[in-house]
Amino acid sequence: MDLVEAHGQAMREFDHRVRQVLPEHWQRPTPCSDWSVGDLVQHLVREQLWAPELLAGCTVEQVGDRFDHDTPGSDPLMAWVLAAGAARESWTAPNALLRKVHVSSGRISAEEYGWQMTLDLTVHSWDLARGIGVDDRVDPALAAAVLSRVEPQVEAWRGSGMFGDAVPVPEDADDQDRLLGLLGRDPGR
Repeated sequence: MDLVEAHGQAMREFDHRVRQVLPEHWQRPTPCSDWSVGDLVQHLVREQLWAPELLAGCTVEQVGDRFDHDTPGSDPLMAWVLAAGAARESWTAPNALLRKVHVSSGRISAEEYGWQMTLDLTVHSWDLARGIGVDDRVDPALAAAVLSRVEPQVEAWRGSGMFGDAVPVPEDADDQDRLLGLLGRDPGR
């Protein structure tokens, strides 16, 4: 699965779950210990707002705190739909993956940034599903693609504080459970 396909599938996975959030779900906890369902959705909305800016060549400094105060407000689903649509459009634009982007750690390839975003969407799809009590299984091909990209570099990413310590999973665990365990989540809970 190439990046554009994986990213699209990851967006669909998160979108499917956001559309299942009920008003009483927003304050529920998620596997991300500091985030409620509402906090998690807000995080993903903000990430999607950043993507068009970074893919257009803006630096982190140029974007600044523009999105720090953006919240899903009274219609979190609409905030997600608008931000996700703009982000997806920027990822599928001609030559989008050939660029370099500025991120907090420096300049990286747009492809690397795309895989990071795809990873975040995929894992947070599981987090959101757990938070609202719906099916948490993601597309197996997506889980396999993300796992293959993460495994070689997870220790470097772990140093950034993005993930907790790895959680052991059974030797015969599928790709989704291996990915979750690698990123500090317990798929068995």
